[in-house]
Amino acid sequence: MTRKEELTKKNQELLFLGYHHLAFSLGSREKVNELTARLQADGYQLLSGPRLTGDGYYESCILALEGNQIELTV
Repeated sequence: MTRKEELTKKNQELLFLGYHHLAFSLGSREKVNELTARLQADGYQLLSGPRLTGDGYYESCILALEGNQIELTV
């Protein structure tokens, strides 16, 4: 697999050992969209989404405190 150097550098701080990812099931796309917008408005960085993933999940990912990734799903 080939990776572009700038992508590897950009995401390097997201790759570490231990807990770094929490997922919350919100029940609907509308709730995923609403909470994503609210967190962005509060200053949290959007990593991806909201989007439909290749395996059929609707999600967004936010970078939260201490580098934790928060995944919001239906």
